[in-house]
Amino acid sequence: MASQAIHIPHGPERSQYLLQRTTAEWRASGDDLLLFAYGSLIWRPEFDFTQALPARVLGFHRVLRMRSRVNRGSPQEPGLVLALLSGGSCRGLVYRIPREAGEAVLLRLWAREMPNGVYEPRWLNCDTPDGRLRALAFTLSRQSPNWTGPLHEPELLHIFQHASGRYGTTLDYLLRTIQGLREHGIRDMELERQAHLAARHGLCAPL
Repeated sequence: MASQAIHIPHGPERSQYLLQRTTAEWRASGDDLLLFAYGSLIWRPEFDFTQALPARVLGFHRVLRMRSRVNRGSPQEPGLVLALLSGGSCRGLVYRIPREAGEAVLLRLWAREMPNGVYEPRWLNCDTPDGRLRALAFTLSRQSPNWTGPLHEPELLHIFQHASGRYGTTLDYLLRTIQGLREHGIRDMELERQAHLAARHGLCAPL
């Protein structure tokens, strides 16, 4: 399964196209639905699964550099959420969802993660204790208007202080992700550095 980039502006039309394409790719595989989780899906999956395997992806890394104007911020005070960006590697989990539940899970995932089609869904090779598996992951293009580029410490601190959306604050999202990763034996030193920055400025308790 190989997904090609498309050139439809972000919005519901793009989201629907990507859902249809991804669903068709998964059906053609004849397999259970496999998902690679690297952020909030680790600590708030909101679906049933039969297996959760530790996994490592080569060629993508986890970054807190995607603008969030609904879930963890607002149009006035945009927040941040995680994305997979090309380069490096990333440790997370691969969930196995039974085939009969896969379509319903994809619909719920799209409502949560892809209302405006901002992510680029891709099938990535994931190295697990059960061998190499192909799993769906939500990546981000550096060409996306939601990609922030590098963020300086004053910008991060402003976001941690002010950004809040329908699921809570950006800072809470960061801290909960670090906790969820640690519960699975995963340490993300860049995320932890950002949390230490917030703690040094009195915005949260030390890790």
